[in-house]
Amino acid sequence: MPETTTATAPTRVAHHRRYLMCRPEHFTVSYKINPWMEPAKPTDTAKALEQWQKLYDLYIELGHEVELIEPLAGYPDMVYTANGGFVIDGRAYVPEFYFEQRQGEAPAFAEWFRANGFDTVLPQEVNEGEGDFLLAGDVILAGTGFRSAGDSHREVHEVFGREVVTLTLVDPRFYHLDTALTVLDPVVGHENGGPERANIAYLPGAFDEASQRILAERFPDAILVADEDGAVFGLNSASDGYNVIISPRAKGFEKQLRERGYNPLTVDLSELLLGGGGIKCCTLELRTLLSERSETKCGAKTDGES
Repeated sequence: MPETTTATAPTRVAHHRRYLMCRPEHFTVSYKINPWMEPAKPTDTAKALEQWQKLYDLYIELGHEVELIEPLAGYPDMVYTANGGFVIDGRAYVPEFYFEQRQGEAPAFAEWFRANGFDTVLPQEVNEGEGDFLLAGDVILAGTGFRSAGDSHREVHEVFGREVVTLTLVDPRFYHLDTALTVLDPVVGHENGGPERANIAYLPGAFDEASQRILAERFPDAILVADEDGAVFGLNSASDGYNVIISPRAKGFEKQLRERGYNPLTVDLSELLLGGGGIKCCTLELRTLLSERSETKCGAKTDGES
């Protein structure tokens, strides 16, 4: 009989991550700023806290470091810390929220970054942090269409000095980039224990045709996720390079991840999905600190200048 060959998935490596989270002590849905929010539908704060705690505990169990920011009364969406900034090499680009209901969160995040030694950059442009900015290798993937404005893509390039690739979202259900695309490899380079280049998973139908072409060209090995998995926020996930935390309802995506050598782990955040958020929404990555720290403002003077 002819010899049968079986394709083997690449060996994946888990990398230590540092995250910022916020307990949903004030979580409720009292207004509507995305299609998932229905103020008339009851929410259960205790259940949200219980589900959130399971995500927090899993990160700790996996050996990751989790920092906490104090939740503010009157800001139920503060649990979605991914929108609280975008951090690379110890520099934190602070959000400028699109909707008035969330604008009071930005000063709290800015103060947390300053107090914890981050080079804190205050924005001029509307942006919602890591909700719309994702780091894939050396490239920043930047979403627009519903929240973060196109000018923030120019600004984030100026702040971090990295190539920025604009991707336009067209489905209101996926109003932030991190609801339609996930970076599976947060560490790249064989010298760092990662793959040669970062790979992603995404929902093609969430993007316009031009963006789909860009993604297909740049990420030919990407995992293309079905709408049924995207619709349960399967792509709103967090990966350490091996363990990928996903919704338990994203069954197809779970299978795809296993086939690629990743280890999908499930956490149910169904209560927080009532506010339009999932696993990644609750998780802001804090990337390596710099030795020199200061506060600046894009397009404006630095503290102390006249």
